[in-house]
Amino acid sequence: MDTTLQDPLVGQVLDGRYRVDARIATGGMATVYRAVDTRLDRVLALKVMHPSLAADALFVERFIREAKSVARLAHPNVVAVFDQGADGAHVYLAMEYVAGCTLRDVLRERGALTPRAALDILEPVLAALGAAHRAGFVHRDMKPENVLIGDDGRVKVADFGLVRAVDTVTTSTDTVLGTVSYLAPEQIDSGTAEPRVDVYACGVLLYEMLTGAKPHGGDTPAQVLYRHLNEDMPLPSAAVPGLAPGLDRLVTGATERDPAARPQDARELLAQVREVRSALGAEQLDARPPQAHGERHDGAEDRTSVIPRAAGGTGPRPDPAAEDRLNRTSRLRLPPPPPEAPAHPAADPRRRRVFLLVAAAVALAVTLVAGFWYINSGQFTTVPPLLTKTQAQAEDRLSEAGLDVGDIRREYSDTDKRGTVMATRPAPGERIRGNAEVGLTVSLGPKNVKVPDLTGMSLAEAKERLKRANLAPGMVTRAFDEDVAQGKVLATEPERGATRRAGSAIALTVSRGAPVEVPDVTGESVADAKEELTEEGLKVEIAPNRVNSAFDKGQVADQNPPSGKEAATGDTITLTVSRGPVMVRVPDVEGMKVGAAREKLSGLGFVVHVDRGILGIFKDKVSDQSVDPGEQAPKGSEITIEVG
Repeated sequence: MDTTLQDPLVGQVLDGRYRVDARIATGGMATVYRAVDTRLDRVLALKVMHPSLAADALFVERFIREAKSVARLAHPNVVAVFDQGADGAHVYLAMEYVAGCTLRDVLRERGALTPRAALDILEPVLAALGAAHRAGFVHRDMKPENVLIGDDGRVKVADFGLVRAVDTVTTSTDTVLGTVSYLAPEQIDSGTAEPRVDVYACGVLLYEMLTGAKPHGGDTPAQVLYRHLNEDMPLPSAAVPGLAPGLDRLVTGATERDPAARPQDARELLAQVREVRSALGAEQLDARPPQAHGERHDGAEDRTSVIPRAAGGTGPRPDPAAEDRLNRTSRLRLPPPPPEAPAHPAADPRRRRVFLLVAAAVALAVTLVAGFWYINSGQFTTVPPLLTKTQAQAEDRLSEAGLDVGDIRREYSDTDKRGTVMATRPAPGERIRGNAEVGLTVSLGPKNVKVPDLTGMSLAEAKERLKRANLAPGMVTRAFDEDVAQGKVLATEPERGATRRAGSAIALTVSRGAPVEVPDVTGESVADAKEELTEEGLKVEIAPNRVNSAFDKGQVADQNPPSGKEAATGDTITLTVSRGPVMVRVPDVEGMKVGAAREKLSGLGFVVHVDRGILGIFKDKVSDQSVDPGEQAPKGSEITIEVG
């Protein structure tokens, strides 16, 4: 937190609701504050755009529109967006406050991380990005500053401020938004925004966690951009000898300069990460890189937390100014065009000849550059965003872009409205030659199918039949039936012939066959009980533990299910075997009042029966007991006391 300068926003209440308490961080496009929502009384993070950007109406409009979209992205590893708005010149975003640190703080203190710690951070990051990609969004600015690690160890992805829809194409030709150290080549070359740019950034992120340094260094943004465009990613094992080859493959695969060679989105990369991780042993996962300069715990890096334990690191720090230039989100402008030649050259013939030679050289260079540009870019355009548009709207947009409509395919879809474009060939945002054709896939809407007759089929046959009918097997319940054989389908819900959307789940009721009434075998020997149950078509299982009971040792003390219940042929009945009764010494209760005698005997586990006889109704003392005092009797057995 920067407390050296007084921030004019600290102490103010924005929009009559958000009290700004402290400045947390300042980035290239906004400042983040810790604030309190006075209406809901909760701490949150308030991201306020820099005034220079807040004055750009188009940028503000996009910021607000995309913030609303990201607010719908609910995922445990994504920093939640609560609100957005403007208060005068302050355009803000209200977000979840995560107490902890950023991955940048961790790298500054720890240097390189063990593979286990790096993958522990990368996996939730990829899970968050995978959810965004599945929802149709691209982050575009993945870097350590945007990975938050809470005090409780949870990892969250922040700052979706540059997020954009997958089918959005770049309209500006002179700027690129992002952080130079993590930009994919296609972002630099054409401003392309699709999930593979996040995959590339995550590959850079993994390299940096494993080695403690960025793969492409440079003193200026231009040097870094040039290396991303023209150099392959170095292997992490070149900086960390002995690093597992699988980790090399993860980094190089995610950072291929050709986007088509990378995993198509974060979900695919996450699957690869988990596959590589499962193949690594504990020694490989916990190998400490030489660049690490954090504390050791029992000879290995602390596995339970990567949160810095103190402000400031113990290892070397990069130059703050250079680091700031390369780590901030920025608008990167392309070089301006060369100045025009003077309208009136000097009158001196020699200077005139020099001027003409220079002008000719400049003209030749311009011609070569223009030719090179036309060959590589000038004859190309990009496919406009057409998804969710009607076929007529899509054809009009293609015509306006100078492109022709190619083949039109029609497919069923559960999510795309009938008559709207659900895919294009090439995809939106991809480069295509001018006047080329763009194929369209138009939705036919959801496909409806009829529920087939599954009665009498086995469960496996019924499930296969549903799949062939473009339906899904749903919940399976079982019921007794006298007529339908055990294991065969009794009915479906909905019933046969009903119309349902393709892919719908169909519930199945499967027969348990004719019911069998479970006989009572308690008190029988195990052999007799097994024989009786087997004759009824039931299976027998003996419980591993024996219990004391009123039954003799070796007899059945209990059964589950109990007698009288209905079971299906082949069901298992569990028998618990008795180890005999517990013997208890009978006390002397003669001469005691009936109530006291009953209480004493009951307390020892006996069942007490009182026999008053004819004259006993007028008396209240025990005259005799059925078991003599001092004798042993089974616990739970009955003792009769006489009153006379």
